[in-house]
Amino acid sequence: MTIGTPGESVTRIAQAHPDRVEVRGRDLAAELMGRLGFTEYFHLLLTGREPSEDERFFLDLLLVSIAEHGMMPSNVAARMTLAADPGSLHGAVAAGILGAGSVVLGTSEECARLLVSLRATGREPLEVAREIRDAGGKVPGFGHPVHRPVDPRAERILELADERGVSRAHVELARRLRDAVAEAWERPLPMNVSMPIAAVLLDLGYRAETVKAIPILARTASLLAHLVEEQEAPVGFLMAGAAETAVEYEAPE
Repeated sequence: MTIGTPGESVTRIAQAHPDRVEVRGRDLAAELMGRLGFTEYFHLLLTGREPSEDERFFLDLLLVSIAEHGMMPSNVAARMTLAADPGSLHGAVAAGILGAGSVVLGTSEECARLLVSLRATGREPLEVAREIRDAGGKVPGFGHPVHRPVDPRAERILELADERGVSRAHVELARRLRDAVAEAWERPLPMNVSMPIAAVLLDLGYRAETVKAIPILARTASLLAHLVEEQEAPVGFLMAGAAETAVEYEAPE
């Protein structure tokens, strides 16, 4: 991907003309529609080029792996927002995406930055894991409130990465981190889906800054499914009622 000069007044993504739409130098209607699937088109938009077969395969795989996970905070926030404002589908989607941070959805970006840092500095994963533990922190990409002893999504991604021959330095580092975390915490912690998403994307050549785009795009699709269901069978106010029941009010002294 070409990086422009800061302040340069240019976009290389698209331009609409009276008779055509040009996207990354291609005619949308004549060259792209009917030929590219959405995953391929997303890759073109993101990087400026069409994907290789491995890039297409793993983008599809990773989008499917992270799109849906039940009544997670992002889906709950979206449903409750739609319950409060039934006409604001876009606002409800936004409410779900706004929570993509260091605990839910955004963790893959932190994993990518950690892997890039380890590779750049040459530091040992065990040293870094112990440093994080001693500071009272958590290593991104490890531990899960539901999936134990393993996250099946993570294992499947790594299995397919090995099978298709795309596992390289970052996947190896992710596995070394898994061993290091187990030693530092003196018990095995499951590698969750965020770490292999980051490792595989980095091994395929994507920049760390683009990794977070995958869970955001994937979860948007899932949010829309939850919101269509919310319109048909509302549970948003039930969730609000459950919160009222679960959290006890205590008056200040």
